[in-house]
Amino acid sequence: MKRILNTLFVNTQKIYLKKEGNTVVATLDKKIILQLPLINISNIVCFGNIRVSPMLLGNCAKMGVGVSFLTESGRFLAKVQGPTAGNVLLRRVQYKLADDPAKSTEIVRNIVTAKIANSRTVLQRTLRDHPEKVDEMNLKEAIEKLGRNIIMVQKATNVDSIRGIEGSSAQVYFNVFNDLIVSQKNDFVFKERSRRPPLDKVNAMLSFVYTLLYNDIRSSLETVGLDPAVGFLHTDRPGRMSLALDMMEEFRPYFADRLVLSMINLKEIVSNDFKMLDNGVYLMKDNARKSVIASYQKRKQDEIYHPFVNQKMHLGLVFYIQSLLMARYIRGDIDGYPPFVWR
Repeated sequence: MKRILNTLFVNTQKIYLKKEGNTVVATLDKKIILQLPLINISNIVCFGNIRVSPMLLGNCAKMGVGVSFLTESGRFLAKVQGPTAGNVLLRRVQYKLADDPAKSTEIVRNIVTAKIANSRTVLQRTLRDHPEKVDEMNLKEAIEKLGRNIIMVQKATNVDSIRGIEGSSAQVYFNVFNDLIVSQKNDFVFKERSRRPPLDKVNAMLSFVYTLLYNDIRSSLETVGLDPAVGFLHTDRPGRMSLALDMMEEFRPYFADRLVLSMINLKEIVSNDFKMLDNGVYLMKDNARKSVIASYQKRKQDEIYHPFVNQKMHLGLVFYIQSLLMARYIRGDIDGYPPFVWR
């Protein structure tokens, strides 16, 4: 249980939240473990088996405190919000910013800068940790190109230009991605990114982990009251959660790609965990998917330091923190959206 940016995250299972005066009280096995004034809280986010009293729900609705319920793994279920909540106003501003080229460019610039910087750090860490197992010249050249692209993004004046630089950076990054596989190299060979359908085992893993990440980001956006379908980098399309795809970008290299590489390099997943269909498409077997999900959830429990809020937290909470920061920027509470940059 942790309070960050006026949001109370409750992830200890079987906690019971109740109202005492104008405070929220958290009990576990009938023992009080936390008590906070509701006036200091804007949202309560409950993961998994968390019980909330009807009186607390009513008081939260009255005071404009949203109470969100998610599964233990982070999938959004529902949100209780009073009639005076500002979600409609927040989304109105979101839609206006999405239609404003200058404002959209500011947001996209920050997101893409973080994605390229995080991609660059993934390459730097591999070069540092496995210098004898990688093509040093290839990685150094890619790192230099990504560094130049970050400067280009900072100078870009519109979203289309930034999209072009982002696409070029992704190509540079994935051109050396196979070098990051330092174990089972004969069984796991990556040539290029193939999304739908995945044409090799590595792409099958990447696509699956990206889907897990997509659902987590979408849940976090729903929780803070943003519309996950209206983004800035990705264009609107029926059925596509464009803002969720936007927010994913800064986490793809740091969280998803590193998880896939780690499982391959540590032999937590092997060649026999996949099957190839007649059309050349690779799919993970049931046991492999279970293994990846377990590793994904375990990774979310890792403790990291978030530089902007100046706190340590579980990695899984960073998705919600970034969504909160996006909402705060859209409301005008902060001057710019601060993306998550791995250091």
